[in-house]
Amino acid sequence: MSALFNFQSLLTVILLLICTCAYLRAIMPSVIDKNKTGVLGTFWKCARIGERKSPYVAFCCVAMAFSILFWY
Repeated sequence: MSALFNFQSLLTVILLLICTCAYLRAIMPSVIDKNKTGVLGTFWKCARIGERKSPYVAFCCVAMAFSILFWY
């Protein structure tokens, strides 16, 4: 089943995207920062969410991990 039609899978993909973009921006900021608009600007926005809301993103990652491990 596609991640677009399964809500839990969609949330997992979004969380992974946010965490990956924030990690890549920490390692190579020039790659993410040069594309702030357009379709590739989505990665810049995800990196900003991961940096600024990191406690909430971390809590969501832990909650998602527990839900996948114990309820899925």
